[in-house]
Amino acid sequence: MTNKILFIANWKMFGTKKTVKTINNVIKFSKRKHNKKAKIIYCPPYTLIDSIVKKTKNSEIDVGAQNCHFEKNTGPFTGSISADMIKESGAKLVIIGHSEVRMQGETNLIINKKIINALHTKLKVIFCIGETLKEKKSNKTKLVLKKQLILGLKYVKNLKNVIFAYEPVWSIGTGKILDSKNLKTQFLYLKKFLKTKYKIKKPTIVYGGSVNDKNILNLKKINEIDGFLIGGASTNSKKFIDIIKKTIN
Repeated sequence: MTNKILFIANWKMFGTKKTVKTINNVIKFSKRKHNKKAKIIYCPPYTLIDSIVKKTKNSEIDVGAQNCHFEKNTGPFTGSISADMIKESGAKLVIIGHSEVRMQGETNLIINKKIINALHTKLKVIFCIGETLKEKKSNKTKLVLKKQLILGLKYVKNLKNVIFAYEPVWSIGTGKILDSKNLKTQFLYLKKFLKTKYKIKKPTIVYGGSVNDKNILNLKKINEIDGFLIGGASTNSKKFIDIIKKTIN
């Protein structure tokens, strides 16, 4: 793992302004001296970005968005949010390529445009990749991941501001994860590919997929994992803190 272990809270479609108060304990926890190994990032729904940015202002917690539109300029895109709007709200990062968005029809081409646009807007990108259960059973995992990386990073030059998130689609919300040996193998493959293909000396890759306060004890043993993209468990401040504690201690 890197010196700073990433803990990215993806709240998905969860939370109201009342919910924002629940992160007070996480803010207090993050300020303790022995917690300097953890880097906490909250990615709430768009409606809560401003509130959480203000709430975490005097802490080292960063805030990100869960998606952005691929068009740089404003336009007739009902229901969409641009990277510029996200930047203006105070967020510093954006998740792109999450499997739940891919399943709605998002292609590698669209993901590529989003990444280019977000980086141009000076947002850091959390680029998600992962295989489906069908692809896993067909032994196509490495082929799928390689394709997603190549197409998603086409024409992208500023890779120092890209965090990679490996999240097997079949693992999200199911409670199922790869055994430690196979997960380690996947991370070794990804790191080698990124170092060789894109000359990234130390690629940052986090794991996402049913991360909770129970399986974190096994996941933390895999040194190649640089952090975690956490869904449901991150919406509960007690569970989220517990995950962080068990990882850094």
